[in-house]
Amino acid sequence: MNDRLSTELYVQAHIRQCFSKGLTAVVAHRGDAWGGAILVKLNLLGPGCKLLNQTRDADGEIAWLPVMAGALLSEADADAYITKSIQRDPDLWVVEIEDRTGSNPFPGKVL
Repeated sequence: MNDRLSTELYVQAHIRQCFSKGLTAVVAHRGDAWGGAILVKLNLLGPGCKLLNQTRDADGEIAWLPVMAGALLSEADADAYITKSIQRDPDLWVVEIEDRTGSNPFPGKVL
């Protein structure tokens, strides 16, 4: 028996947490219900977007790797990166969050 949450349930729970904080959050691409990794697009509503790839740290815990060393990307550049990522991994989940602070609502440290 698998004791971990499905990716789908994990994403839905964190989107609800965003809603409870007054943030807009959507699933921009639905990947594999159980095994898909997550890519977070943080839309800062003006200055640009940041992207975070789900990964694991040295201890095997969920962590987040900033794309392009955490640089602000234009929305077009962020979307182009996302499109290429989905082409490489169609099981990928993409969650877009609108938050001027650029905070990642998913647990885990940013590497």
